[in-house]
Amino acid sequence: MNDLFSRLGGDGVALENGVRSVPRAQLLADAQRLAAALTRLQLTSVALYADNGIDWIVADLACLHAGIRVTPLPLFFSPGQIAHAVLTCGADALLTDQPLTDLPFVSASAREDLPADGLALYRLDACRPDAVALPEGTHKITFTSGTTGTPKGVCLSATQQLGVADVLARAVATTTTRHLCVLPLSTLLENLAGVYAPLLAGGTVIAPGLAELGLTGSSELDIHRLIGSIARHRPGSLILVPQMLSALTAAAEHGWVPPTSLEFIAVGGGKVSPDLLHRARAAGLPAYEGYGLSECASVVSLNVPGADRPGTVGRPLPHVGVRIDDGEIVVTGNAFLGYAGLPESWGGAQVHTGDLGRLDEDGFIVIEGRRKNLLVTSYGRNLSPEWVEAELLCGPFLRQAVVFGDAQPYCVALLLPRDEATTDEAIATWIDRINGRLPDYARVRDWARLPRPLSSHDRTATDNGRPRRRNIECLYRAVIDGLYQHHQEALGQ
Repeated sequence: MNDLFSRLGGDGVALENGVRSVPRAQLLADAQRLAAALTRLQLTSVALYADNGIDWIVADLACLHAGIRVTPLPLFFSPGQIAHAVLTCGADALLTDQPLTDLPFVSASAREDLPADGLALYRLDACRPDAVALPEGTHKITFTSGTTGTPKGVCLSATQQLGVADVLARAVATTTTRHLCVLPLSTLLENLAGVYAPLLAGGTVIAPGLAELGLTGSSELDIHRLIGSIARHRPGSLILVPQMLSALTAAAEHGWVPPTSLEFIAVGGGKVSPDLLHRARAAGLPAYEGYGLSECASVVSLNVPGADRPGTVGRPLPHVGVRIDDGEIVVTGNAFLGYAGLPESWGGAQVHTGDLGRLDEDGFIVIEGRRKNLLVTSYGRNLSPEWVEAELLCGPFLRQAVVFGDAQPYCVALLLPRDEATTDEAIATWIDRINGRLPDYARVRDWARLPRPLSSHDRTATDNGRPRRRNIECLYRAVIDGLYQHHQEALGQ
């Protein structure tokens, strides 16, 4: 921790957003002033629920400096997920720039004055930090998008976070360290690799609001706004999820000229095909695939110039070890402290990732699939299809439902109504109702009817009625592809 703040001194701009710029010395002073205010309020655990920007970064660094536990909350979480996260982490205050209308557990009368113009602080009297079970040393609790409606809180120490950031700062040595944050700062990858690492390297972090970047919710992307922001800020580096890289590549192939300032684009959070990487590079986007997970404090491996092999996710970084156990990737050396509220998960020395893979002859990691049915969208959001299917099947209309969305920008479904006479309009109305209680990354954007029931006879279902996903996907590949066709056409692909 002290290492980061000692390296914040000196000349140069630390943060900017296109309107404001914050010199390195000023960032240090601002973080220290806010840290002192939070300490005077005797806070021990803060939830940070805010848009990307300078204020988010100052608040995060203030909590780091003060030794206050911080839980970043994604803006795309549903109100139920936010409430669950706040209670799980035991936050005694909320730092936010968002309206309180969707947060019934927050009272406007509980507002406290802060030396920060962009953020308001609200006491959360219903929460009791001392009653929450957390592993010793927890500084940050990062919530994944959630494979079900109740995401787990991954507990990390300050040392773990800064260790990863320092390794990345050394591994990605660009000549112009200007990083544009295009992922939500609540995403651990952007938080550590996009903020801490550039600051440790003496660079500048560019953090406009998500609206300027064209990002709405977890997976709505206005590509024109994104390329406009990249052109305006001329960064040296970006971190992208595969869907963003795909959209930028298509834009470049249709006439957009990426700025020559770009030196390194890290891509993670989902599958990236070698063909897309080659297309991106040919179009002026220097993209390199990496791999990581929150349970390892983000990045585990990364392709970099001079050690690059498309089709792999790079060699393991120096702070971790990787081995293959019965086909599964197991990571040692930087295992998380445990999950919030789940003492049985604490103190592990290794992380069984659930990803199937191998190490090639030169030590590069090849990802070959997932042990379970976890879907990872092309925006890097994780979800269990069984969760969404259960929601779809809980009413009177549908008999069977199979959800798809792995490496895709949104979810689609194949559906069988209970009554053949059920109209498409009735099914659509039902799906809209279900989507209204799901976070946006789990919503079903398009669907098609199954021509016949899933059955063990044609091996589309098990004997007890569970869908055989790979068989279904193979049988209905053309139908599923058709559900994504209009999105691809919109991107010009």
